Amino acid sequence: MATFLYRLGCLAYRRRRLVILFWLVLLAVLVACMTAFGGHNKLNDEFTIPGSESQQALDAMKNDFPTAAGTSAQIVFIAPSGKRVTDASFADAIKKVDDAAKSAPQVAGVVSPSESGLVSDDGSTAVTQVLYTVSRTELEDATLTALEDVTGTAGKAGLTTHVGGLAFNGGGGDGGSVAGDIVGLTVALAVLAVTFGSLMCAGMPLLTALTGVGVGVTGVLSLTGAATISQTAVTLATMIGLAVGIDYALFILSRHRSQLAQGVPVRESVGRAIGTAGSAVVFAGLTVIIALVGLAIVNIPFLTVMGLAAAGAVMVAVGVATTLLPALFGLAGERLRPARDSKAARREQSMAAGIVRAPNFGERWARRATRRPLLTVLAVVAVLGLAAIPATSLSLALPDNSSASSESSQRQAFDQISETLGSGVNGPLIIFADTAGSKDAEQATQQIAQTVSSYPGVAAVSQPQINAKAETALIQVIPDSGPSDEATADLVNTIRDNASALQHDTGAKIKATGTTAVQVDVSEQLRAALLPFTAVVVGLSLVLLLLVFRSLLVPLKAAGGFLLSVAATFGAVVAVFQWGWLSSLFGVDATGPVASFLPIILIAVLFGLAMDYEVFLVSRMRETYVRTGDPRGCVHAGARHASRVVTAAALIMIAVFASFTYTDDMILKQIAFSLALGVTLDAFLVRMTLVPAVLVLAGRAAWWLPRPLARLLPDLDIEGEKLHTAADSADTSTTTVPVIGQ
Repeated sequence: MATFLYRLGCLAYRRRRLVILFWLVLLAVLVACMTAFGGHNKLNDEFTIPGSESQQALDAMKNDFPTAAGTSAQIVFIAPSGKRVTDASFADAIKKVDDAAKSAPQVAGVVSPSESGLVSDDGSTAVTQVLYTVSRTELEDATLTALEDVTGTAGKAGLTTHVGGLAFNGGGGDGGSVAGDIVGLTVALAVLAVTFGSLMCAGMPLLTALTGVGVGVTGVLSLTGAATISQTAVTLATMIGLAVGIDYALFILSRHRSQLAQGVPVRESVGRAIGTAGSAVVFAGLTVIIALVGLAIVNIPFLTVMGLAAAGAVMVAVGVATTLLPALFGLAGERLRPARDSKAARREQSMAAGIVRAPNFGERWARRATRRPLLTVLAVVAVLGLAAIPATSLSLALPDNSSASSESSQRQAFDQISETLGSGVNGPLIIFADTAGSKDAEQATQQIAQTVSSYPGVAAVSQPQINAKAETALIQVIPDSGPSDEATADLVNTIRDNASALQHDTGAKIKATGTTAVQVDVSEQLRAALLPFTAVVVGLSLVLLLLVFRSLLVPLKAAGGFLLSVAATFGAVVAVFQWGWLSSLFGVDATGPVASFLPIILIAVLFGLAMDYEVFLVSRMRETYVRTGDPRGCVHAGARHASRVVTAAALIMIAVFASFTYTDDMILKQIAFSLALGVTLDAFLVRMTLVPAVLVLAGRAAWWLPRPLARLLPDLDIEGEKLHTAADSADTSTTTVPVIGQ
C-alpha cells in the first residue's frame, strides 16, 4: 500500500497541472449536472419505510380517500382575551379565511372548526384543517406561503392566527447556517495557521477540503432528480466532507513539512508523505466509509441515502488528499520548507539526528498519562462512565413541531392546540379498515370505533367515513398524548395488537396509519436495528484495524474506547435536549425526545472519526516500535510526532461541527452537538489519554499477533517500513541513481 501510494504521490507531483485541471473539470461538470438534473429545490425530507403497515395503508388510501392520504395543515384562530371565536364577527372572519383557503394552491379540501368540532371549551381557540392530496415533500414552495397569506382577514378582525400542522412538521430550520460555516472555517484557518506558522500551509488544507466538498455535494445534488435525497443528507455530507477533508490534508501536509525540515528533496518528500501519512489517511477513510455505508443495514431509505451521501463525501476527500494535495505541493515547491533557523526545522533535524530535546506538549501529556497507567485508565473510565449515566433515560422519536423554533408559526400553533384542545390533536392517528369481509360495513366500523375509544390513551374517536363502495373506511383517533410521546407509540401498538380480535368480531381488517403512525414505525425500526448495526460496523472496522496494526489488543482497545466516548456523548445529549441542562446555551427552547436516527448516525460517524485519530496516533507509535522495539518509548515518540496534528485535527472538527449547532433545524442541531462533543471526548480523553496508558500498561503484548494469524494476514505496510528501508539504502549507496521512485 505504501509503495503504491508513494508512486501515486510522485505521479501527481510530476503531472500536477494535469491533476489540478482534472479536479477543476470534474467540479465544473458536476455543477452543470446539478443545474440540469437536480438541485436544492428537489430535496425530499420525508421519513417513510416502504412496506411498513402504516405506509401500506397510506398507499391504499390514495384511491378511496385521497385527501386523507396526503398531508394536512392547520389554521389556528385565537380570540382576544375575554371573547370567543364563536362571536358573530369572529365566526364571519373565520368563514372568509376558510373560503379563501379552498382556493389556495394544491388544497383538496377544508374542514371548518364547526364541522370538525375543533373549538376549545372556553371558546378561545378554533382550528381549521386544510387537506392536501400529496405528501408534505410534494408541496410546492409557494403552497404553504399562500396558505399563510389567506389568514390576513382574520387578523384584521382582531383574531390572532398561526399556521401549522403536519405540512410544517420537522425541526423547523433551513438545514444550515452560512454564518456558522464561516465561523467554523475561520476557526479552522486559525488553528492551521498556529499549527504550521504559515498562511500558505494553513490555506492549503482548506482549499483541498472545499474542493472535495464542492465535488461531493454537487455530485449528491446532481442525483436529486433521480433519487430521494434529504436536506439533512446534504448537510451531513457537507459537515463530514469538510471535517475529514481538512484533517486528511493536515496529516499529510504535516508529514511533508517534517520531511522537508529534515532536508529531504521536495519530490521525494511528496512521495514519502503520500506513502506513509497517505496510507493512514486511506485506511482512516475506509473506516469512516464502512461505518457510513453500514447505515444501509437499517433498511430505511432516507437513512441509507444519508449514509451513502456522507460516505461519498469521505471518498472524495481521500481522493483529493492523495492526488490534488501532492499536486499543490508541487506548485508550492520549496516555499513549504521551513526556514533553516525556524523552530520547526530545528525540532525535526534534532529528531532525525536522534538528539533528545525538551519534549513538546503532546509528549509531556503522554508521559503524565503513562506515569501511572492503571490510575489513568481507571480515571478516564470513571469520568466517561459518570457522563454516560443520563443515557439510561434516552427517549427516541422523530421531531415534530414542538421542536421548531419558539418564534415560528408552526410551533406557536402546536403549543396553542396542546394547551386548549389537547396535544393529541397535533398528531391524530388513522385507522384504515378493509370492510370487504364484513356483513355490514357501517355496523362493523361503528363497533371498531366504539372498541378503540375504550383503549387507554384515547381522547376521542371520530365518526367512521365509509367509501362509496362500502369496502373501506377511515376512523380518526385522537390520542391523549403528543405525536412524539411514548404513550402515543404505545397506543399504536395497542391498536395493532388488537387487530386480530377486531377482525374476528367484525370481519374487518384494520391498520393503524397516518403521519404519526409512520413516525412511530420509523422510530421502532431504528431502535431495533441499533444493536445489529453497531455489531456489523464495529466488527468490520475491527478486521480492518487488525490488518492495519497487526495486533489483537490495538483494535479491541480502539473499539472499547469508542464505546466509552459514545456512551458519554449519549448521556450529554439526553442532559441537554431531554432534561434541559444548559439548553439555552445551545438555542434549545423546548426539551423533548432525541431524534430517533441520531444514535445510529452518531455511532456511524463518530466511530469512523475515532478510528481516524486511532490510525493517525497509533500508526506513528507502531512505526517507532517496528524500528526500535521499545514499547514505552514508542508511545512517547508517537505522541511527540502525532499529538500536535491530532490536536489540530480534533479542534478543526469540533469547530466545523459546533458551527452547525446554532441552526434552527433541531435534527441538525442534535447531530452537530453530539458530533462536536463526541470528537472532544474521543480525541482528548480516549485517544490522547486512555490509549497511551493502555499501550504502556500492556507493554510488548500491545503489538503481539499470533504467528499463524500473522502468516495469514497480508502486510499492508501502513507505516511505510519498506519506504524507510529503501530510503536508508539510497542514503548509504555510492551510486547516484535513486533507489526509490525510479
